[in-house]
Amino acid sequence: MILFNLLETQLTRVHSFQEMIKKASIYRHPLANHLMDPEVQKESGEDGDDRTVVAEIMRRCFVPAFVTTIPWEGFHFAGHEIRINEATDCYGAVVWPSALVLCYFLETNVKQYNLVDKNVIEIGAGTGLVSIVASLLGAHVTATDLPELLGNLQYNISRNTKMKAKHLPQVKELSWGVALDKNFPRASINFDYILAADVVYAHPFLEELLVTFDHLCKETTVILWVMKFRLEKENKFVDRFEQLFDLEEISSFPSLNIKLYKAMKKNQKSACYPQRRMWKAKPISGRLLL
Repeated sequence: MILFNLLETQLTRVHSFQEMIKKASIYRHPLANHLMDPEVQKESGEDGDDRTVVAEIMRRCFVPAFVTTIPWEGFHFAGHEIRINEATDCYGAVVWPSALVLCYFLETNVKQYNLVDKNVIEIGAGTGLVSIVASLLGAHVTATDLPELLGNLQYNISRNTKMKAKHLPQVKELSWGVALDKNFPRASINFDYILAADVVYAHPFLEELLVTFDHLCKETTVILWVMKFRLEKENKFVDRFEQLFDLEEISSFPSLNIKLYKAMKKNQKSACYPQRRMWKAKPISGRLLL
């Protein structure tokens, strides 16, 4: 009887420890931290639909039950459990809220944006979550980012798509504006979709990013771009972007300062090419109304 009581006590302690780790891990996520802000909660209260959708996105996240030597987070998208290795010392190796928004959009709008057998490239793929979801939804995916991020990107993509995806994703280096004609010759690229999540922030390569968008796009290419607004610089980039692309705001998430855009290349006569130097919410689909 004494042994049984000791065992029961130990199991209770283990369970409590697991719950503590789960709670700590959940609160570590940038999206959860943002939503816990009192000002954000106050603003969200004024928009129930926005709050409902964001809560649904958060329900797709899960965390390890035990402390692990390598930090990772889990997600449920496209009918699969996805585990992502992260690194807290690098912006590109963290899953940001914009990526979750784009994953949710792709999953819940498969009829309107059917990725099966489509050629898809993600720029600034980071941890690879968006590329993984696109791959699990049937696309031919090329995930790109800076060379120092490719190791973790390849690991996450291989781990979560092997024997699961219809087409094996590719991982490729892409430094915005650098050697585009050599690495992505216009004659051989034909992407149906370009995916981008949180690629616009306070970095010095916004013009190179714009050149990269332009280079990768054909007249029929659709860009699905999720952007978090932080500084005036982001607004200025959108203005520059609209010189080259027809931009449509598909939806907005006021509580997160995030907007989801669809864009297509303007015809050459109407486009204003940059020098090389150089919100009311809308419905997305029947399942995602903001």
